[in-house]
Amino acid sequence: MTLETKLRFGAFIAPFHPLDENPTLAIQRDLELVQHMDNLGFEEAWIGEHHSAAYELIASPEVFIAAAAERTKHIRLGTGVSSLPYHHPMMLADRINQLDHMTRGRVMFGAGPGALSSDAFMMGIPVAKQRDRMDEALDVLVRLLRGEEVSHESDWFSLVNARLQMTPYSRPSVEIAVASQVSPTGARAAGKHGVGLLSLGATTTAGFNALAANWGIAEDMAQLNGTTMDRNAWRLVGQMHIAETKDKAIEQVRFGLEKWIYYFREIANLPMVPDDFAGDPVEAYLALGSAVVGTPDEAIARIEQLKEESGGFGCYLMMAHNWANWADTQRSYEMIARYVVPHFQQLNVNRKASMDWVRDNKTEFTSQTRAAVGARIVSHMMEKGTENISPQIVALIAGAAAAEPTKKD
Repeated sequence: MTLETKLRFGAFIAPFHPLDENPTLAIQRDLELVQHMDNLGFEEAWIGEHHSAAYELIASPEVFIAAAAERTKHIRLGTGVSSLPYHHPMMLADRINQLDHMTRGRVMFGAGPGALSSDAFMMGIPVAKQRDRMDEALDVLVRLLRGEEVSHESDWFSLVNARLQMTPYSRPSVEIAVASQVSPTGARAAGKHGVGLLSLGATTTAGFNALAANWGIAEDMAQLNGTTMDRNAWRLVGQMHIAETKDKAIEQVRFGLEKWIYYFREIANLPMVPDDFAGDPVEAYLALGSAVVGTPDEAIARIEQLKEESGGFGCYLMMAHNWANWADTQRSYEMIARYVVPHFQQLNVNRKASMDWVRDNKTEFTSQTRAAVGARIVSHMMEKGTENISPQIVALIAGAAAAEPTKKD
């Protein structure tokens, strides 16, 4: 028996919190979610960076990761993602390198151009330049995070003999991944540097259809630049909420899905929700097929579909959407850990083989057990007599004798 590469599971925590909630408690609950995931055995959590629009509350993924690392033992923690045009590359590299040491190698570095145009606007950064600046910053960040000395002159930052004070804890550096959705920007950057790819919105129609194409772009760029792409470093982000029944799951997401839909239709400049559906917003959104709101079997089927469409990837990240209340959200993660993860990590392969083997040989094992018990009773009777031997025990001895295989000469 040859086991497949173990598919990892985690969450992409933007996070999403509606305007009627206490923001202090909301961030606290995000920390508790990471702790809950660590206890359940999830492998990764990626934390977002946002500065406007009031829904995605974490401004510094590095600060959040430092706190989460102290509360967890095993889960790896990534910036999901650091918006490169908003930071001087030397300062960002130094913070990530420090976290690499503080977490003993559990930190990951996710990079992107910045998702909200409103963030860039407040900092006077032209939206049209965000992706170019991401590419330029990533070129030097990859080298800095490997401990190299870098000099670089740009119209928005300078580096003069720049080097991190501490040698990276992880070798050759922290793991790096670039965000990608529909455009080829992220895939090209990942291929150029031979780093991981973080595919956001993988279960939306556009994101799903772009999976194979973006991976092909990354591989082509890798070949041109003398690097290689590793499917195990490819993360796909999708939307799920799981319950015991589909009806129960749908009822649970009515708690917060409509507020999430409002954010993406009226506030955020991201194509997560189309403008042309009408009627009950929850039913209309679920009809799009972007999300799995249902049972563990439906979650398994969707991930299998993603494996087939993509050609294979290393980690599935659930978008942490807060569509359900806190108790039902925790239960959803628990059900995924209990019933979905084992399917993709072959956790019960040996258990099934062991159960099948015992079942197939049950008759032989039962007869041997009865014979062994009967022999011990007979020994007792020969020593102490039959005064205290019940009829049931006599019947057991007779049954064991009848079941004992005939010995051949």
